[in-house]
Amino acid sequence: MSYEQFRSRIPVRTYEELAPAVERMKLGEAGVLWPGRCSNYAVSSGTTAGRTKYIPVTAEMLTHFRQTGLASLLYYTSRVKSAEVFRGRQLFLGGSTRLAPIAGSTAFPALAGDLSGITALHLPAWVEKHLFEPGAEIAQMSDWPAKIEAIVQRTLYKDITLLAGIPSWVLILAEALLAADKRTIRKPVHLQQIWPRFECLIHGGVPIGPYLQDLRKAMGPTVQFHEVYPASEAFIAAQDAEPEAGLRLMTDAGVFFEFLPMAEFDETRLPSLGGGAVPLDGVQTGTDYALLLTTPGGLCRYLIGDTVRFVSAEPPRLAYSGRTRLQLSAFGEHVIEKELTDALVATSARSGGSITSFHVAPLFVDASAGRQRGCHEWWIELRSGSDSANLNAASLAAGLDAELQRRNEDYEAKRRGNGLGQPVVRLAPPGTFEQWMRARGKWGGQSKMPRCRSDREVADALAELTRLSPFCPAKDQAAKRYGMGDADQPCPEKQDLG
Repeated sequence: MSYEQFRSRIPVRTYEELAPAVERMKLGEAGVLWPGRCSNYAVSSGTTAGRTKYIPVTAEMLTHFRQTGLASLLYYTSRVKSAEVFRGRQLFLGGSTRLAPIAGSTAFPALAGDLSGITALHLPAWVEKHLFEPGAEIAQMSDWPAKIEAIVQRTLYKDITLLAGIPSWVLILAEALLAADKRTIRKPVHLQQIWPRFECLIHGGVPIGPYLQDLRKAMGPTVQFHEVYPASEAFIAAQDAEPEAGLRLMTDAGVFFEFLPMAEFDETRLPSLGGGAVPLDGVQTGTDYALLLTTPGGLCRYLIGDTVRFVSAEPPRLAYSGRTRLQLSAFGEHVIEKELTDALVATSARSGGSITSFHVAPLFVDASAGRQRGCHEWWIELRSGSDSANLNAASLAAGLDAELQRRNEDYEAKRRGNGLGQPVVRLAPPGTFEQWMRARGKWGGQSKMPRCRSDREVADALAELTRLSPFCPAKDQAAKRYGMGDADQPCPEKQDLG
């Protein structure tokens, strides 16, 4: 087909629409979404609470990931004008390489696991021999606390030049490495004192803003940060210039990209929206787009669920701006994840605090609770031991409100028109978000926390966690530290943590 025929005839598809075809592929049927049969499937649930997705990883997709993974490293060496990063070991905090047989696939050897684990199993031999850490045995581990400990024991005094992982787990590893160092004189305070040639941190998967201050302290003064934008469906973009320039789209690597303007996006009528999507040469800077992929894994005009915004069209550089299903618009305010993250980073930076995680949800009108207008409810967990003396619920709420009004015209209009009340901030005790993720099987190196929803599914679960007894014994300290009300009172069922 010509592109115009393709755009007019092929509907935009979600995973739910492709799932029946994927199920046939998992059972060994050939020629369903892609020629031949597919043995490997990347398990992904994204950041929403929906069904588990099984993304086909064909031989051609593995070629795509190898090509783009190497290209992203070459972007880095070109940017810093040095290839020294290849002269040491490269440590990847990826998912387990131990793949699980797919239930029901008895006549055909279909396996499922983390994409990072699948790609690690198919590394070129020279990469595995000369570069890859933490080695094949540790890479198989799926128990993340045990895996971190094993990585520490193996790499504490190795010649590591590159570290890659999701920011939260990178910080956990750094803390464990620094604690394990046996020196009593000149105890190391950052990783470059343990790994003298450590020069590059590759990060992706979540916005780095809330972690940036802590990462700079933990990595070392001259460590370069290199951002990538990978997904289970494709390697989308990587940094090739300064951070403010955006990430370079990974074109010419087997994946076809299209962009559906979010102004036209309506998930209830996706099949009719395909004609409104544009190819790369039709994008405009400053516009939010839903990202569509056509891949050599059989996904065709696939709605990945991410939204992006182009910083430049030539060369094509973009920034992740949020999720199509994770916008916050319960009151018509149309706030996206990037605006929430940027507002929190700016607000906390002014007070010197450090954020572990956060989530934003609507608080609806409730006359019985004396709430006459709806508002946003922020759940924020501060990093234990961080300098947060100036951070409290009231100051954070005021700062977040001002920042969002500055960044989002719809939010500002709703606030000025009294259609939306001032936000409420809940400072959650340490470990709250970890408990939420553990309870849902999302505690691991590639898992992500949903930053916002237009319903209260996540927020109500967080409220229940803070109500339970593990957080209640030290009520005298918790009340002062986290704004949990009167320390002499028992933990009530509906405690106002703000």
